[in-house]
Amino acid sequence: MSPRLETEHLYKVFGRRTDDSVERLRQGADREELRADGTTAAVIDASVRVEAGEIFVVMGLSGSGKSTLLRTLNGLLEPTAGRVRFDGQDLGELTDRELRELRSKKISMVFQHFALFPHRSVRDNAAYGLAVQGVPRAERDRRAGEALALCGLAGWEDSWPDELSGGMQQRVGLARALATDADLLLMDESFSALDPLIRRDMQDQLLELQKTLKKTIVFITHDLNEAMRLGDRIAVMRDGRIVQTGTAEDILLRPADDYVASFTQDVDRSRVLTAAAVMDTDVQGDEADCGCATAAPGTPFTELCALSARLPHPVAVLDANDGVVGVVPRQRLVGFLAEEAGEPLECDGGRKVTARA
Repeated sequence: MSPRLETEHLYKVFGRRTDDSVERLRQGADREELRADGTTAAVIDASVRVEAGEIFVVMGLSGSGKSTLLRTLNGLLEPTAGRVRFDGQDLGELTDRELRELRSKKISMVFQHFALFPHRSVRDNAAYGLAVQGVPRAERDRRAGEALALCGLAGWEDSWPDELSGGMQQRVGLARALATDADLLLMDESFSALDPLIRRDMQDQLLELQKTLKKTIVFITHDLNEAMRLGDRIAVMRDGRIVQTGTAEDILLRPADDYVASFTQDVDRSRVLTAAAVMDTDVQGDEADCGCATAAPGTPFTELCALSARLPHPVAVLDANDGVVGVVPRQRLVGFLAEEAGEPLECDGGRKVTARA
């Protein structure tokens, strides 16, 4: 099936003679060479595929190009070269009117700084996108109320934004995006202005909503732990380029280069890894015949530890058809939890990785 959203060899360059700059980048020039000539290469040769119903996280440090990339995904910025396709439609082929229609009905954004209207009630803020679409008042109030309830704000509809905490204001911003029933949500550092506890609550809220709504979400962040927690897949950006795309486990266990590895060195692997990442796949089909508790490939590492503590033998990992696909020996779990950083551990089908506390 075609992806819901796709970019193909995307470039975004600001300054003079942008076409020439793209050609220089294709020939191997770097950002610094272009900057010396007064040109900024914000996004360089970015190709991504975002599948329907997934949370796709783009992470990188400030200036890596992630927010510029996001703004090309709904046509707010026109690519210097390359293509953006949404549901197979090349955004570059749309008229200005068609782009506005797309942004008002199919794509919603959730911003970092809430972007609420102080003179509008919580209900009217949540209904703003519907008002822009021309939806009748009664219907937009109903849909805004439903979205606010989904975001845990039932009873606050007639309040004003300044009566809400920062976390509650961000929930209004999320409700506004959900009220339009857009197919694609673009979230630009949406939780980074919140304090750590509220930020984690918002992450929980998003994950819980996603179980029901199954939206296609592109989430921008500079925080690797947030990326690991939210992302079905993660793209890591550096200096305008995507240097690696994969699952959280891919990023942790198979970093593409030293830059990615440096990002992951302080991540709590026990909160990210699953049975599929640590199991031994060289097993026989009778490993689960004893009737003991078993795991699935997606069983979290912490649950594996609890299972292993109750069993006198390795934890069997079963697929959806109850077939044995691997086992997790206790010593492998102990290795991941070892105090000695840098101790080599064989996992993931025999690949050597580094065990960290």
